[in-house]
Amino acid sequence: MILKYLRPREWAMMALCVLLIFCMVYLELEIPDYMSSITVVIQTGGSVDLVVEDGMKMLLCALGSLGISLAVGFLAAWIAASLARRLRQLQFERVESFSSEEINRFSTASLITRSTNDITQIQMTVSMGMQVFIRAPIMAAWAIMKIADKNWEWTTATAVIVVILLTVISLLMIYVVPRFKKIQWLTDDLNRVTRENLSGIRVVRAYNAEDYQEGKFEGANSALTDVNLQANRAMAIMMPTMTAAMMFLSLIIYWLGAFIIEGAGAESKIGLFSDMVVFSSYAIQVVMSFVMLVVIFMVLPRAMVASRRVQEVIDTKSSIVSGKVTSTQEEGTVEFRDVSFKYPGASEPVISGISFRADKGETVAFIGSTGSGKTTLVNLIPRFFDVTSGQVLVDGTDVREFDLQSLRRKVAYVPQKAVMFSGTVDGNVRYGDTSGERTEEDVRRAIGIAQAGDFVSKMEGGLEGRVAQGGTNLSGGQKQRLSIARAVCRRPEIYIFDDSFSALDYRTDRELRDALSKETAGTTCLIVAQRISTIMNADRIIVLDDGRVAGIGTHEELLKGCQVYRDIAMSQFSEEELS
Repeated sequence: MILKYLRPREWAMMALCVLLIFCMVYLELEIPDYMSSITVVIQTGGSVDLVVEDGMKMLLCALGSLGISLAVGFLAAWIAASLARRLRQLQFERVESFSSEEINRFSTASLITRSTNDITQIQMTVSMGMQVFIRAPIMAAWAIMKIADKNWEWTTATAVIVVILLTVISLLMIYVVPRFKKIQWLTDDLNRVTRENLSGIRVVRAYNAEDYQEGKFEGANSALTDVNLQANRAMAIMMPTMTAAMMFLSLIIYWLGAFIIEGAGAESKIGLFSDMVVFSSYAIQVVMSFVMLVVIFMVLPRAMVASRRVQEVIDTKSSIVSGKVTSTQEEGTVEFRDVSFKYPGASEPVISGISFRADKGETVAFIGSTGSGKTTLVNLIPRFFDVTSGQVLVDGTDVREFDLQSLRRKVAYVPQKAVMFSGTVDGNVRYGDTSGERTEEDVRRAIGIAQAGDFVSKMEGGLEGRVAQGGTNLSGGQKQRLSIARAVCRRPEIYIFDDSFSALDYRTDRELRDALSKETAGTTCLIVAQRISTIMNADRIIVLDDGRVAGIGTHEELLKGCQVYRDIAMSQFSEEELS
């Protein structure tokens, strides 16, 4: 299933590996023949020169086998690394196309494990398999052909040992495969707990919850350890079983050989003794082939599970399918027509019957209590989710008909939680500029509009100042302002600010909105907010209550005609301030 991702060049390398392995096995199986010749020479009183000659041939075979083994190891490692690189790339590209629904279904922790640990398991198995899994059957089959006509007693003993080994391996596989499958899922869980602890370390410390987190980690860690121990204890039986079988087979061959040689005539004893030495060597090669297979069987179950998990990600199609529309006649309009949306698996819709229109140049704001559906509503515009019913139109076209890249080029989205990427201030602000046309002056202008100029100028390096992963070296307000600057630098048709001013003080909020009002003149601006002061000058304010529209109008109109809005206003202003 996974090997289908190998390219023709890699298949050619694999074919070369098989050819080299045949040569290596041939050289290794020639060594016992030279041992037989040396035994006969010694038993018959031959010259030392003949022994040295055969010994040199044995040495050349051994050195040749070593050289070929190194070449096969290099090729196998190259093929495995290339396959792993391609699988990681395919997984990453597939995940990039996922909607929020698919991300939530797999979970972030599981996706990380699948692209790291699981692919490492596959890479290791392919690398070892090229050297062992191909070589072992060839070695076993070739060695059996060489000994099959030697002596039926020795052949029968070898066959019995092989059957026993196969039975032991089969039983162990039946026992360990389900446990190795469970290990991968428990690794996901351990990754999730660790990730939660790291991302929420401040909250953990603030609430003195270290003991609680340690308990969660210990539970996940213990579960993973217990299953690993069960699987590895079972697999630990294999190697001693192989060694015991090998030693026992040698003992049986020599024990049977003693009786066979003793009962033979004097002229046949030298030949039988030579045959016994050679047969013993070949029989050990047969068992050694199964010993090599044991190494593969120790990693193969996990690789089988890992390959299914990786393939599951690669085969999963996004529920958000790109349309074909790339351009429209209208520009900057957003319209909701009786839109309802329900999250996958939820019993009740989050928003119901939402209808409104925002024309080019208008500022439309959304306000409501926590959980009223504000963020969900704006997330439907760039198609992070698709509507359950109704239509969302941008520039007069249903968003489901848009080419996704074309749709998202029209929108600059500033999320509720400001996201910073490791790199520089300049790199983070330019992040939304897919055209590559923005100059340093454009970046500085965007930073100025976002009221971020003061702190950026004080950073070491200015625009080249370092931003840590997740923006951990910046405050919440600084991250929000850089996130807004990123949107401004893009110069879109539609701005979406999802509660993007909550971390700003009132003065900075006012100055930023004043600068933005000039910048966004002529563009559509959608603002989700908790503070009425942020949106009171909007052209229209839409009040949401339990997923439904409770009122639409200006600030003054809503104060008079919408009780929900008035209750929110009264919680933030005094009666005198509102009058």
